[in-house]
Order: sequence, then structure tokens, then C-alpha cells
Amino acid sequence: MTGWVDDIESATLSNSTFRTVLFTGTKMQLTVMRIAAGEEIGVEMHEDVDQFIRIEQGRARVTFGPSEEEVSETHHAEGDWAIIVPAGTWHNVINAGDADLRLYSLYSPPEHPHGTVHETKAEADAAEAAHDG
Repeated sequence: MTGWVDDIESATLSNSTFRTVLFTGTKMQLTVMRIAAGEEIGVEMHEDVDQFIRIEQGRARVTFGPSEEEVSETHHAEGDWAIIVPAGTWHNVINAGDADLRLYSLYSPPEHPHGTVHETKAEADAAEAAHDG
């Protein structure tokens, strides 16, 4: 695939997996996510990766902090809102609603192996634990 062209809103809203990589280039990656009510991405930090997140549906609580244990900012976001996470920033996206939170994310450079599909958060956590060793 040379590039990626599709209806991002439709692709995001129809996604039934926790995380699916739709496109991986040499400098950027596109993923879609469905975070169920009561779930979260989990506190994480991408050392050399900037991240753009756009919420298509649902409500979220977004946290930023200087360490895994310290939250220095909390923001509320919902459909049509965007979030930018600079490299090196600890962050989390928590579903703050009663329905699925659906979003897409751009990573620059790519964060996940090309073709990644994590059906559930537990599957994503297991894959990351295996990768981190």
C-alpha cells in the first residue's frame, strides 16, 4: 500500500477492537481504538514518539504528568476534540462515559508493529509486556 485513503470517521466508529493499526509509514502510523466503558489506555510514555489523538465518539478524561506516578494535568475531552501528547510525556486516556470511547491516533514515528490488531486491552497489555521483555 503506497498510502492510506478512507473515511476516518467511519473507520473509527466501526472499529470493534481495542487497537488496530490501519497504516504504517516510515515516519507516521495511524491506529483506531475502542475503549470500553470502565477501561483506559493505561499510563504510558513514548520516549521518542509524538502522538495526536482525536476522539470521534464518547467522553474521556486525559491525564499528563512528569512521571508514571504523578499527574500534573487532567483534562476532559469528548467527540470532535483533539489531544496532542509530546514525546516523553506520561499520559493516560480514560473512558469517562457509559458507552464506548472511539478514537484514532497518529504516532510519529510509528509506535506499534505494522499490522497490529489487539482485540482487547488484556491482549494489548500482554503484547506490550512480551515486547518489553
